[in-house]
Amino acid sequence: MASTGGLVPITRAFLASYYEKYPFDPLPDDVSRLSSQIRSFMQDLIQGFPPTQGESLLIQEADSQPPHKMDENMWKNREHIEEILFLLERPHWPSALQQSSTAEVAEFATSLGQLKDKFQATLRILESFQSRNSERVFNTVMTYMPQDFRGTLIRQLKERSERNKQAENK
Repeated sequence: MASTGGLVPITRAFLASYYEKYPFDPLPDDVSRLSSQIRSFMQDLIQGFPPTQGESLLIQEADSQPPHKMDENMWKNREHIEEILFLLERPHWPSALQQSSTAEVAEFATSLGQLKDKFQATLRILESFQSRNSERVFNTVMTYMPQDFRGTLIRQLKERSERNKQAENK
């Protein structure tokens, strides 16, 4: 049996006292100002161009409360980025943008391409972070698992799950 000497229960109070040592800087005032401006631009755009059913769903999702758990928030961000990348693909652009009839439209199309590249880079970083974090958590769990059939079973389940995810993505 493993020794429990020096271990403490991880409670809300314990975590609060631990994180008091690591204060964070408050968000700059610009964040709320910029958020308000973006919402104002969005409202103006909606008034000028009523959203389709799919766009309404996206707007509703953006207006919903953020998830409480960090991991849920990461997955939600990833989902949003993937949706944005889907919409930034050339076949999903309005027909006027696809034709690049004027210099202004061509410049806007170029800007959308650059924006897509930035979102793709962000998605790669987020996927990498999630992968590393998942591996760290798994390794931590495995250090506390008995090194018998249970640990082997969990490892096999994880590997099978990863194979299924990779097959699903192909």
